[in-house]
Amino acid sequence: MSAGNPGRESRDAFGYTDNVPGNDHLDRQDAEKGDTAMADLVVAMTGASGAVYGLRLIQVLLSASQRVHLTISRAAAQVLAHELGIRVDLENFDPTSLLNPEIEGIHAEQQALLTASSEEIEGSSSIFSDTDTDGGQLVYHHHSDFTAGIASGSFRTGGMVICPCSMGTLAAIAGGLSTNLIHRAADVHLKERRRIVLVPRETPLGLVQLENMRNVAAAGAIVLPAAPGFYHRPQGIGQLVDFVVSRICDQLGIEHELINRWGEDAGE
Repeated sequence: MSAGNPGRESRDAFGYTDNVPGNDHLDRQDAEKGDTAMADLVVAMTGASGAVYGLRLIQVLLSASQRVHLTISRAAAQVLAHELGIRVDLENFDPTSLLNPEIEGIHAEQQALLTASSEEIEGSSSIFSDTDTDGGQLVYHHHSDFTAGIASGSFRTGGMVICPCSMGTLAAIAGGLSTNLIHRAADVHLKERRRIVLVPRETPLGLVQLENMRNVAAAGAIVLPAAPGFYHRPQGIGQLVDFVVSRICDQLGIEHELINRWGEDAGE
């Protein structure tokens, strides 16, 4: 990723801008007024199972030279720790804890499941280490920081993704609530008629959840369940994750080569 401000500490090698409340906001202003060639995309992670989808999405967007405005709920931080052994400090966010989780001691069994060597699975890739993210920029916003640019419709973005999207977050968006920055940013994208993708991972679905999905879809959101396909003949969990992430990227108009599309292997 490109550096946001060369004068900051070494974490800027990750293109990281810290927007925790109470910290210096000059870096956020620089990022939000910065290079217009780099698209601003909002990614929110909430407390549903499937944190790996959100993590992989961030990596892919950064590798595609996008500026990612990231916000993480408290419940999402708990899920990251439980499912992947990744512990993030939301008050003093360090991008290395998310983008280089092996440094922080990710659960060995989860990494083994999500990472496959080329000798084991042809064409496979590591969720955690094989993606070059140097082309993008990560801008972090605390989930309670309503002064963040993404809380306003005047701050232009190329879209928003909530991945994974909890049923509580879905309900808040369907009801027009803005109890945190995630809800507010989603409300902004709906009212501004911008692309917003919600990625729920819940089963079974009751009438309340289905009605909430119907309501957000009617309001303009795209409901994209974390339901991977199998027609691309996945040979590992990582390829299942990439299937879902590829469909998200398609909705955002982000070019990628995460999967073989239907019809591309017609000669096999």
